[in-house]
Amino acid sequence: MDLHALKVFQSVAEMGSISGAARELNYAQSNITTKIQQLETQLQTTLFYRHNRGIILTAKGNLLLTYAEKIFQLIEETSKVMKDDQTPKGPLIIGSMETTAAVRLPSLLTKYHHDYPEVDLTLKTGPTEQNIQGVLNYELDGAFVAGPIDHPELIQKTVIEEELVLITNTTHPSLSSIKDIKTRTLLVFRTGCSYRVKLEQWMHQEGVFPNKIMEFGTLEAILGCVSAGLGVSLLPISVIQKHVEDGNIRYHPIPGPYGKVRTVFIYRKDTFMPTSLIKFIEMFSDERSVLM
Repeated sequence: MDLHALKVFQSVAEMGSISGAARELNYAQSNITTKIQQLETQLQTTLFYRHNRGIILTAKGNLLLTYAEKIFQLIEETSKVMKDDQTPKGPLIIGSMETTAAVRLPSLLTKYHHDYPEVDLTLKTGPTEQNIQGVLNYELDGAFVAGPIDHPELIQKTVIEEELVLITNTTHPSLSSIKDIKTRTLLVFRTGCSYRVKLEQWMHQEGVFPNKIMEFGTLEAILGCVSAGLGVSLLPISVIQKHVEDGNIRYHPIPGPYGKVRTVFIYRKDTFMPTSLIKFIEMFSDERSVLM
């Protein structure tokens, strides 16, 4: 099979149009059309349905796209294997929850950068669900997420257990139960955040329904708005400790099953592990103190 034609097919499928793929690949539309027709002739099947508003994949087209993604992933992995001389170097993309990135990772990243300066390390923050999908889709080499994670394609390593607490402004009275905040606005990260899921599960279990939920994109925004009295939130105590000591917010312990969460590091089972990733995992596994 012509890999060039397969790459053209993949681009057309992802862009949803011949013209879009032509722009993406910087080819003439006629060349794109010819490549697709040649591929359909070779495979003796129709890959796209053509209509006035563009094209859509047929069932066989969807199947080929799945295989194409696997083929190009294997080619990329083969290239990594051939280039890996056991010296940590090259790109390494790590995902993380924003709270972990803010509190747990600075010392680890500093030490890693110092020990392995030839690695081009990139850190991408996002909620747990986004990071899981990033690893599954080969967009991230690994990620720090809230566990436990039960997925057949992923390996997880426990990093640390966090204590979760409710946080309010400093003038808020003590909380005796979750029902004490039913009239307050919940300040949370966007859907996919594990802390938000725990808070919503806890409230649902207790039959409490918040008046309003406000989503935020950054930890700093949540902490600032809690301090100002806009609402309440649920976060690891490690994240808010300094703000408590500075007199900006107040925290309230919460009961058993909702008060603990494990942070785990996940990566794929089925891909080659570059030396840069092996050394990264070894560093936080052997020197837990850098994450405390």
